[in-house]
Amino acid sequence: MLNLSKNFSPLGEENLVPFQTFTFAGGEPHIKISNNFDATKPVTITQRINSFNDLGFICLAVDALRRMDVEEIHLFIPYFPAARQDRVMVVGEPLSVKVYADMLNALNFESVTIFDPHSEVAPALLNNCKVVSNNLFIKKVIELIGSDVKLISPDGGALKKIYKVSEFLGGVEVVECSKSRNVKTGKLSGFKVYADDLNGADCLIVDDICDGGGTFIGLAEELKNKNAGKLYLAISHGIFSKGFNELGKCFERIFTTDSIREIEEEKVTQIKLSDVL
Repeated sequence: MLNLSKNFSPLGEENLVPFQTFTFAGGEPHIKISNNFDATKPVTITQRINSFNDLGFICLAVDALRRMDVEEIHLFIPYFPAARQDRVMVVGEPLSVKVYADMLNALNFESVTIFDPHSEVAPALLNNCKVVSNNLFIKKVIELIGSDVKLISPDGGALKKIYKVSEFLGGVEVVECSKSRNVKTGKLSGFKVYADDLNGADCLIVDDICDGGGTFIGLAEELKNKNAGKLYLAISHGIFSKGFNELGKCFERIFTTDSIREIEEEKVTQIKLSDVL
């Protein structure tokens, strides 16, 4: 196991391959892998990709391992980069998800495992891709809440996955919602909850990514208008670029994993991927 991200061991810490990383003054990432391991056995690389440098370390690690005669290399990246850029919306934009996929495919991994991808596009573009669903993560969240909840689908894109979660959990009720987004500005509007009256039921919004949180803040207001009880939010990949001030006012508790980074916030419960994989 070669865990490139510091303090991130989603698949455990057994049979770790020793290594050192640093960045040269010119900005180039570099890695030195110890030869104190059995190169005849498969090696799995784990890495959070939050920048091109993180991707660069994967490329360098693979080259170093190949030069050490390691033949079978696997990759685990919990959050697939540019997952939301899975279509070209306006002329002049790249299809970013394909750019990342092409770079990883060029490294010829035996397998590439990703956790709760944003859509089916990334797994389709990746060679030898394996997908880990959010089923066990949501099961753990509901156990921590400790009461019955309705599963809330924030938009049409989340529906298919949420119904699979519901089936896994034995048929938890799903409430469908929708929103409108201006493609050019990104501005959100028109939140709708397709239920006449939630009758005070506690609700758990489930989604793969939270960036600024605008979707969930707008949806929380509409859920309250439909007589929802306590509101909870479960996010597989928590970016939280605008912090927790507004989100904290809307939700009893926010649940996320450590797929992006470690988070220490009063209203946030972070569940380690190593506990739900």
